[in-house]
Amino acid sequence: MNTAKSTVVACCQLAPKIGDLAYNRSLTERAIRSAALRGAQVVVLPELVQSGYLFADRNEALALAETRDGPALRLWQALARELNLVIVGGFCEHLGGDDLANSAALIDAQGVRAVYRKAHLWDAEKEIFTAGSEAPPVIETDHGRIGMLICYDLEFPEWVRLPALAGADLLCAPVNWPDGPRPQTERPAEVLRVQANASVNRLFIAACDRYGHERGVGWVQGSVIVDADGYPVAGPAEQGGEQILLATLNLAEARNKRISERNDLHRDRRPHLYGMDRSLD
Repeated sequence: MNTAKSTVVACCQLAPKIGDLAYNRSLTERAIRSAALRGAQVVVLPELVQSGYLFADRNEALALAETRDGPALRLWQALARELNLVIVGGFCEHLGGDDLANSAALIDAQGVRAVYRKAHLWDAEKEIFTAGSEAPPVIETDHGRIGMLICYDLEFPEWVRLPALAGADLLCAPVNWPDGPRPQTERPAEVLRVQANASVNRLFIAACDRYGHERGVGWVQGSVIVDADGYPVAGPAEQGGEQILLATLNLAEARNKRISERNDLHRDRRPHLYGMDRSLD
């Protein structure tokens, strides 16, 4: 990566329709093309944007699931080639038999570079999906080293630390943040956790939320792009609704972990004191 160049990152906050696969493909194509017209080079889509989120049961999820060779990812691959983009988007992945994963794909002009399966399942997701057991991938792209997590994964700092230690410049996180009560003057805690994760790792994070209501559930609509110091550079989305957030980032800044003349966030770690290692057990 040319350390002098900037990268334009977009979060496309959309409202997929549960069960309407053709509509959702059209929705993502329109958003990706619109982001590209505005200069985006990395485009992040919401969690499970291919299918919708609130499945009635496992059978509905199975009926809507696709493999990495399915029509949604084929469309995203064609768009990535045509527009020379990196695309990160969520989909309901059929693993074979009755097994499903809440997954995200990283796609560029070369094709599908990685598929990540959500390791930390939220609420009723545990009744539908098999939790992933592989560490978040970090992929070298034309625009820098990009990692992926999905939604609830962001609430586990040990998990976020893995792609940071693996050299990620930018962490792309498709999310569906269910809205909940909070003090009137406070921002969503989900956004604050993104900022904290970015700051303690000196890592750019682009979290792409959805909007609207789905089967009685509303969403935070809090898409945000955060710099390596933990400050929002686009969002969080305040008006709600469909939006494309754009930020121009020098991703190479994430490779400098120094926060003072004598302090480096990675070199100052003392893992032997924490009683932790990098195993997944």
